[in-house]
This record gives sequence, C-alpha cells and structure tokens, in this order.
Amino acid sequence: MKRMETIRKISESGVVAVIRAESKEEGMKIIEAVKKGGIKALEITMTVPGAVEIIKELSEVYKDEDVIIGAGTVLDPETARACILAGAKYIVSPSLNVETIKLCNRYRIPAMPGVMTITEALSGMEAGAEIIKVFPGSAYGPSIIKAFKGPVPQGNFMPTGGVNLQNAAEWIKAGAVAIGTGGDLTKGAKTGDYDLVTETAKKFVEAVKNARA
Repeated sequence: MKRMETIRKISESGVVAVIRAESKEEGMKIIEAVKKGGIKALEITMTVPGAVEIIKELSEVYKDEDVIIGAGTVLDPETARACILAGAKYIVSPSLNVETIKLCNRYRIPAMPGVMTITEALSGMEAGAEIIKVFPGSAYGPSIIKAFKGPVPQGNFMPTGGVNLQNAAEWIKAGAVAIGTGGDLTKGAKTGDYDLVTETAKKFVEAVKNARA
C-alpha cells in the first residue's frame, strides 16, 4: 500500500484503534473483535508482548483485506524500522522524534508524531509528518483542534487519549481528521467480553460517520 493511500484510508475511516493487551493471545482477540466492528486502522502498541511478531503475523493474515496494520508507542527510529520491516503501514509515536519521521520518510511510510504544542506540530509537519497526533487529548479537549487549525489550517490532527463515545463527535466536528481510541474501545476485553468490544467499535464508527454528515 502506498504512503498516500494509507493516509487516505485512515482519514476516510476516521477511527484508529489503539490495541494494548497483556499477552499476544489477548491482543489477537481484541484485534479480531475491533475489526469485526468495522474499524479498519489497527495500531499495535509496542507495549504489547511480542508486538513486532503480531504486526508481522497480522500483515500476512490480512494482506488481502481492507485493513491497515500500524505500530504505536514507537519511541525511536530503530523500533520504527523493525516495525516497518515486519509489515507496519504507519508509525505512531507518543512524542515528537524527528529522526523517527526521517526514517519513515525513507521507507515511504506515514509517521504520526505525538505533540502538545503548535511548535511541536509545525516541527513534525516540516519533517514530513502528514498526520499529527494530539496527545494526550484529555489534557485539552476538542477545542484544541480549532486552536491549532487557526494558525495551521492545513494541518491534519488526530487526538488520542481521552477520546470516548461521549466526545468522539465533538473531536470530529472541531476539525480532527481522525480519532485514536484505546481504553474506551477495548474495555470489554478486561472481562473477556469481546462482543462488547465489537459493539463499541461499531458505535465509534457510527459516531464519526454521523459527525461528518
């Protein structure tokens, strides 16, 4: 999948599922439940045991499906390269690391650095990041997207952290190109209720669709 095609698909779907789990087995169950709920962009965080192996396995299993497998909580270019070689189609970081963005550019893979200020956002964009992750979103609220897009209307911002069903529509209406959600999406997995994860995924997809309409 080409770089711009990946960005287009993430923007169109509007929801990135942040997958964190205690084990590979749990992670795979969460992924299947989220996918079943209609979320196509799956971000496997490096905090999941065996994350790189999971990315490689998923990339092979879903290579013919309309699913975008990415890597999250990527802190450095070395980890980014390992994930890309395993098949990750995009790289998400909790902070701004210009060297990681450069590495992703080398492989023509979208990088989504985490920022908290407009200065960081501009630095990420200048380095070549197409989508800027606003993290943690809970520290600001949806109004930060409007504030960022005032001086930088060309920016593509994706909030993560504190994004839930109650405020998902607000983030989209404020101008977010997509939303990233983890704990609120996958909380059913803590009790083994993967049907709840699927239902929650469907609600997130619907919330974004309705907000855009």
